[in-house]
Amino acid sequence: MKHYISSKRLTIQQLQDMLEQPVTLSLSEEAVERIEKCRSYLNDRFDHKDAAATYGINTGFGSLCNTHISSGELQQLQYNLLVSHACGTGDEVPHQVVRLMLFLKIQSLSYGHSGISRAVVERLITFFNNEVYPVVYEQGSLGASGDLAPLAHLALPLIGEGEVFYKGMKMSSQELNTQLGIEPLQLKSKEGLALINGTQFMLAYGVYSLIHSYKAWHWAHICGAMSIDAFDCNLSPFDERIHMIRPHAGQLRSAALIKSLLDDSDIAQGEKVNVQDPYSFRCIPQVHGATWDTLEFVKKTFMTEVNSVTDNPNIFPESGAIISGGNFHGQPLALALDYLGIAMSEIASISERRTFQLMSGTRGLPAFLVNNPGLNSGMMILQYTAASIVSQNKQLSTPASVDSIVSSNGQEDHVSMGSNAATKMFRIVKNVDRVLAIELLAATQAVEERLPQQTSSFLTEIIKGLRVDVPSLDTDRVLHNDIMNSLKYMESTRFDSDLIF
Repeated sequence: MKHYISSKRLTIQQLQDMLEQPVTLSLSEEAVERIEKCRSYLNDRFDHKDAAATYGINTGFGSLCNTHISSGELQQLQYNLLVSHACGTGDEVPHQVVRLMLFLKIQSLSYGHSGISRAVVERLITFFNNEVYPVVYEQGSLGASGDLAPLAHLALPLIGEGEVFYKGMKMSSQELNTQLGIEPLQLKSKEGLALINGTQFMLAYGVYSLIHSYKAWHWAHICGAMSIDAFDCNLSPFDERIHMIRPHAGQLRSAALIKSLLDDSDIAQGEKVNVQDPYSFRCIPQVHGATWDTLEFVKKTFMTEVNSVTDNPNIFPESGAIISGGNFHGQPLALALDYLGIAMSEIASISERRTFQLMSGTRGLPAFLVNNPGLNSGMMILQYTAASIVSQNKQLSTPASVDSIVSSNGQEDHVSMGSNAATKMFRIVKNVDRVLAIELLAATQAVEERLPQQTSSFLTEIIKGLRVDVPSLDTDRVLHNDIMNSLKYMESTRFDSDLIF
């Protein structure tokens, strides 16, 4: 699939395709024109010794912004900037996130307000198209001056420094250059700063987590609907009439989805003895729905950022202006990431409560969903595991965006900490998957206890798919393998993007 970098607005579906399908990038004619026009303007204005001091082009950086750099030293300045800022540490960033970082950086630079040369953008495209993933580290960004340290590591291979993964092998950038037959680039004025300024680290984590969250939200309804039948619940809480008089968009969507998933369920249509059900079943539309509304807000914020220029200073060749501002500040993303983390943690929290109820030995279900309980512990400790994960998510949901630490000798005196919000969010959504995988195991086991009564045809197919690698639990066995196979099944199941988004 070919994708042209242009000025057209990207959608979240396109970003999902980029993660899941082979994509080849190429610059559109309009993108080439914008990039070259902006670079030519900078060359004309600064390639002489009398050029006035302009931040980020012929000055030092951060609190060294008042130090003038001569025209003959501008290339060395860019090299020094990249190597000095490449001081990340911690775990290596997953390749899918690095892939998104590359794409988002290419997109932002191509709007023609960064002063980057076409050669630099084309080299980044070469990396993307050849699945060259620079080694980037999770820790080092404050989420305000741009994601300085992570983006410096992303850019190091351009100048022949740092390490990359290529064809599944970790290697030096020099070895990569030999294999691809390319030479290190000599960066011009402003180019190093354009590469490390920006929000592409936290944004890449955010986009990945958002797409993953939409899928988890859909799975939460599949697991929730199965648990509703497993616990022999009433369907009245999903009646459209009660949601129309409290018409939050997510609540309406959630209730409708539950009803559709249970549309032809014999269990759901059966006569009920219980008058009311616990909140974790009855209030799915209200709880899951509120998370949907959060997802939609976060999507709006992220997609605005995806289609933006976030480095500094910004160059406007048409008006002959170079304007220093703060588009690199990650506050919009930091707040959205914290909000998303809280909302998705609630999806795991209510899921764990449903699993707990299924283990309780009530409503005709055996204790811990196993024959001969006592001799067998059954699924007892699955709930422990889910409870542990949910508790960790509560800790991870403490907002990062309320923190700020002064840096750069006081020049950068308020930062977003959006990068920490982003890496926390990544862990939260992975945890949500694990909790849902546990609910799927418990709900499947419990629904089968209702036989010969049948759940819906859709959920029956889900159960059949899971049972390929996860047999019914008759006697105790190692349940770690069941959790991993449940996760694998969820990850491999594809739904139409119209359903997900």
